[in-house]
Amino acid sequence: MDLGSSISTLTSFGADLRLLGLDAGEISGLALILALLVIGFILVLVLVFANYFGLWIQSFLTGAGVGIGDLIGMTFRKVNARSIVRSRIMAVQAGLDDPAMTGDALEAHYLAGGNVQQVVRAVIAAKKAKTISLTFREAAAIDLAGRDVLESVKTSVYPKVIDCPPRGAVKPSLDAVAKDGIQLKVRARVTVRANLQQLIGGATEETIIARVGEGIVSAIGSAKNHAAVLENPDVISKAVLAKRLDSQTAFEIVSIDIADIDVGANIGARLMADQAEADTQVARARAEGKRASAVAEEKEMEAKIEESRAQLVMAQAAVPEAMSEAFRTGKLHILDYYKLQNVNADTEMRKAIATTGQKRQNDSSIKRGN
Repeated sequence: MDLGSSISTLTSFGADLRLLGLDAGEISGLALILALLVIGFILVLVLVFANYFGLWIQSFLTGAGVGIGDLIGMTFRKVNARSIVRSRIMAVQAGLDDPAMTGDALEAHYLAGGNVQQVVRAVIAAKKAKTISLTFREAAAIDLAGRDVLESVKTSVYPKVIDCPPRGAVKPSLDAVAKDGIQLKVRARVTVRANLQQLIGGATEETIIARVGEGIVSAIGSAKNHAAVLENPDVISKAVLAKRLDSQTAFEIVSIDIADIDVGANIGARLMADQAEADTQVARARAEGKRASAVAEEKEMEAKIEESRAQLVMAQAAVPEAMSEAFRTGKLHILDYYKLQNVNADTEMRKAIATTGQKRQNDSSIKRGN
């Protein structure tokens, strides 16, 4: 409808109003209102055409099946119409025949906070790979779970290499000790492929790294000696792969390669030396305890000797008193006292003679020995 036809329509409508008995002022007012309504309607059509014609023509030419009414409805539903149309076009051009990938499903995924174009690209990539089965519902669920579904599909097609330990870790290598006590420092590279069926709820790369590190340490610890590991590092890879460490994870371990292996310290000898030092300290502590006990016992015996000497001195001090008492009572006479003194003098003389003879005998033995 152009502007000329609208004006002619308004003129004929005004003539009809005059036939109804309306005056000129009233007719001109109604005509103005109608003209404004028609102009507003035309402006709305122009704005709709300007905003949605490009998307609509793309959808029409590619057979995406998105009409003008759908585009206007997306605007009122706060949906990015450009994203939905492009996703539909990508799906049609790629030949996706998934009945779940409808316009309403794409809009629902967008409103749920998902990345619609990323999901569609992931489904297309899975179809092109021909070895990966991925539906739109599965891809949408993976995307809403917070995973990069397109990156997961790429990892499923082209395996990814993970360093163990990862770059920038506190320790640059995995340290393990063989049965002979020699430490080995190992760095490994794990090749993984994404397991799309386990992406939701499956463990991440950190779990793979932790499990592989634990498996490597366990495999080296089970080796008889470090030389066997150095001669055949594949023993580690085979032992780790046999444990199925990728269970309940979002990845499938393809291979484990030992990138580097170095000999570290002799941990066994160090532990033995530390144990010997500890045993020595324990023995010293026990000996010190015995010495202290002996010293205490010696001091106790010395105290007993001093006590005996004191008792002897007291006994000797009591002898003169006893003799005085004997003299007073007449039990001891002066001649008896002199006899007792002579006996004591003879005893002391014999002791002196015996001591002198023993000394001379010792001196003679020393001279003969020289």
